[in-house]
Amino acid sequence: MGRKRKNKVYFGLDVQDAIVRYNDSNSDAQRNKIYQQEIHYAFDKLAENIINTFKFSYFDYGFEDIKCETVAFLVMNIHKYDHTKGSKAFSYFSVVAKNYLILHNNANYKKLKSHSDLKVLDTHRYGDVDDKDIKNFTIEIIQYFELNVSTIFKKKRDINIAYSILDLMKRVDDIENFNKKSLYILIREMADVNTSHITAVVNVLKKHYKRLLNDYYKDGTIIPHKSGSFF
Repeated sequence: MGRKRKNKVYFGLDVQDAIVRYNDSNSDAQRNKIYQQEIHYAFDKLAENIINTFKFSYFDYGFEDIKCETVAFLVMNIHKYDHTKGSKAFSYFSVVAKNYLILHNNANYKKLKSHSDLKVLDTHRYGDVDDKDIKNFTIEIIQYFELNVSTIFKKKRDINIAYSILDLMKRVDDIENFNKKSLYILIREMADVNTSHITAVVNVLKKHYKRLLNDYYKDGTIIPHKSGSFF
């Protein structure tokens, strides 16, 4: 790939000039030569430095993959750089790389958080219930919640959200192929509520879920009685 420079300035005016020539060229062969010999190393080093500086914590793949994706994003957007506007290429592409990494880091954080919030829906992965017991446990917990929803929740909005969640739990085999983030979207559409309201209901159900899971371990079943005062 691009040749390494002996001086400490890896992304100077020479690289900026190369980017301008790259964008001005109509020859694929010439553009490829300019990129490989004069631009790639600077993009690669820029991505490496930004990743190391800001310590993004929520990527679910390795450093080299993150760096390669960032460099690829810079190349995809190289044509947007306009030197006539007065900005230096180093500053421009530093912002582009940082914004790309922040966007994806935040998206992965939300993804991980939504997965955690929705564990109550995903009885295939939550807890240590044996595979042979999962079906029975799922049936019993749905029956329990259906019997107790109006006791657990008082607001009509929360009751509607809970029933929407139960409906998705009944169809867990069908929704298994969905991205779990999309479950919140489904619930929002079904119950016509905000995400914060869904999260609040999920958190309450999770507290019951943990207690019911312990009951299932201990007794092999969930006692089907009205919950009354659970907390």
